[in-house]
Amino acid sequence: MIAIIYKLLLVIHILSAILGLGPGFVMIYIVTKAKNMKELRHAYFIRNRLHIFVMIGGTLLLLSGLGMGTINPALFKMKWYVTALTLFLVALSFGPLVLAPKSKPIKEFLKNYEGEDIPEEYYVLAKKLFFYERIENVIFIIIILLMILKPY
Repeated sequence: MIAIIYKLLLVIHILSAILGLGPGFVMIYIVTKAKNMKELRHAYFIRNRLHIFVMIGGTLLLLSGLGMGTINPALFKMKWYVTALTLFLVALSFGPLVLAPKSKPIKEFLKNYEGEDIPEEYYVLAKKLFFYERIENVIFIIIILLMILKPY
């Protein structure tokens, strides 16, 4: 019975990675293709909808990964698992500590700006946000590689 639960958690874990992390890798790309404010606002609307998948997938990733560790405590002695878990918690903390404060001025800008051309002010704000989102994406790639390769 435990083996079946473990396999179920593994399936949930893999699907959560696809459904949760996948959209996160395209969120920058979606908004960088906007050519005017109408497109930019719509791109951020899509981005916010995708973020729901990222949050649900990320939560399921953490819970299923910890569940597998609970069933198989030997995982907590494996450096690749502990490193991946630590990096995941670091990436998770990016949301409230880094990304939300960097996103807030952009949200205000999108709400209040009345012109149709995208001004330089937006690009300055977006560049700061996207820098940290790229760091987070690199962290997730490292985590995925650790999960696949289990190097140590």
